[in-house]
Amino acid sequence: MIAAAMVAVVVIFHVLSIRFTVLKPYPSWVQDILIVVIPTLLVFGAVYVQPVLTAKGRKTRIEIDLPYAITYMQALSTTLTLYNVFRSVYEQHDLYGEVSTEFGMIVRDVELFGDDLVTAMRNLGRTTPSANLKRLMDDLILMFESGGDITEFFASRSAHFREVARNELEMGLKTMEIMAEVYVSAFVAAPIAVIIMTAAETMTGQSQLSAMMVFFFIGLPLGAAAMIWILSLVLPAERLEITRREIEETEYETGVPLSGGEREAPGKFSRRMKSTRAMIRFQDITRHPLRHYVADYRFGAVLGGILGLAVTLLFWNGTLAALVPKYPFEVFISLFCIAVLSPVMVAFELRRRYVHRVEEQIPDFLRELADLKDIGMTLQGAIHLISHSKLGLLSSELKVVSDEVRWGSPVSSALVRMEERIGVLMIKRAISLIVRASEVTDYIRDILMIAIGDMEHYLKMKRDRFTTSFAYIMIIYLSFGIFLYTAYVLNVSFISSFEKLNTAIDISGNVLDMFRIAIILGLFSGIMAGQLSAANIMSGFKHSILFLIATVVMFVYVL
Repeated sequence: MIAAAMVAVVVIFHVLSIRFTVLKPYPSWVQDILIVVIPTLLVFGAVYVQPVLTAKGRKTRIEIDLPYAITYMQALSTTLTLYNVFRSVYEQHDLYGEVSTEFGMIVRDVELFGDDLVTAMRNLGRTTPSANLKRLMDDLILMFESGGDITEFFASRSAHFREVARNELEMGLKTMEIMAEVYVSAFVAAPIAVIIMTAAETMTGQSQLSAMMVFFFIGLPLGAAAMIWILSLVLPAERLEITRREIEETEYETGVPLSGGEREAPGKFSRRMKSTRAMIRFQDITRHPLRHYVADYRFGAVLGGILGLAVTLLFWNGTLAALVPKYPFEVFISLFCIAVLSPVMVAFELRRRYVHRVEEQIPDFLRELADLKDIGMTLQGAIHLISHSKLGLLSSELKVVSDEVRWGSPVSSALVRMEERIGVLMIKRAISLIVRASEVTDYIRDILMIAIGDMEHYLKMKRDRFTTSFAYIMIIYLSFGIFLYTAYVLNVSFISSFEKLNTAIDISGNVLDMFRIAIILGLFSGIMAGQLSAANIMSGFKHSILFLIATVVMFVYVL
């Protein structure tokens, strides 16, 4: 299909007599072959490599989440059968990600295909991309068949896999370092070199920069997008989800409803119930607009679309050209990108700050809870005392839990409601452990200490990642700054030295081309910086906005 499409492009090029400037010295068949062969090879390579990269990315995500899943399995294994432990992890997909997906294969084999548990675990070991999960399944099969202590087995494996996850992250960071160096060399240094060479050609009146712009317009975005895509597959993103689900309360229990578990009410009553729920949600959005704006990026995307439309209208009616008569179209593109990205960027950064603040408070909360349990306090009493300590956001939420328990609600139900109000992944993991452990025994110190170790391990890995990526983010900033400085020197200082010799050199075309290259580099360099720091393109929106602002200031008000 791709080859056929490229042949059609070749025919169109011949009909319209289109020739690439750099290929004019060569016969036309050279251009025809390149048009057909290069895109075909690129698409074939992408299709061939994509499954390998996807499997490697899944492997990394499995091995990073595996220690936390094993800790949860350790808490469950004291009262549940091994199969029910697997099923419980499978049902907690929002907490354990790809590990839950893998354990879903065990549930499928047992419930749908009728396999026994050992056969299902062997099947998972054969198909999983994670060698560590395969070894866990092999060891667990031996322990299960020999009748060993499953709880002790999970306890011994938890610390081991935390170390494995740390090593896996280090390997991912090395990959990130290589990708960052390649990006800076190929997508920042190379355009600078080309610009310097074409500036020399400009003095002879034979500049080729405009002829090469088609390669910049196509090659820079496609190359940068390919590197960002590869990083997104290889490195796991920060878990910044804020998920809040409806809590159903009945006479017998309180909990989060399972998908598909709600029976449809008949006819008119069903429509009235849906209408009432929609009204309640609308009222909640109007009462807490910031909370919904941060939790759901769709609000930011809609606002960005509105701002982008406003900028477009200003451009079409000539207002923007009147305000900025120099390079109005390029300024419009820059302002449009800034307007579209800014609302989503604000929502992402607010969410990120909220999640980080909650995560930093979790170890202190768990440590205080473990200390109070050591002196013999009940879980209810410990939560009541901790709610009066200075833990920031968690203190206010724990006060709500304490009040609900005092009014007669079970402590487990109050904690479940708290985790859904906060909605942060790591607090859900911690609360799930506490609830499960408290259902088994009143002595939960060991589980709490494991949870503290998991949380501190998670925070340490985040700090290590930030420390490693920060240097390369600074390199991207420095490289883009060098690009702007090079454009300034070539078009101001360098040219002014020739004006003293009464030599007239027209640089207006070069400045415009450099402006366009800077817009492309600014947008994608910022996104690349976000992908390096948090494996999330939205983390790069703030960098892109800063780069685009610097570009407009340089080319409109300085040059």
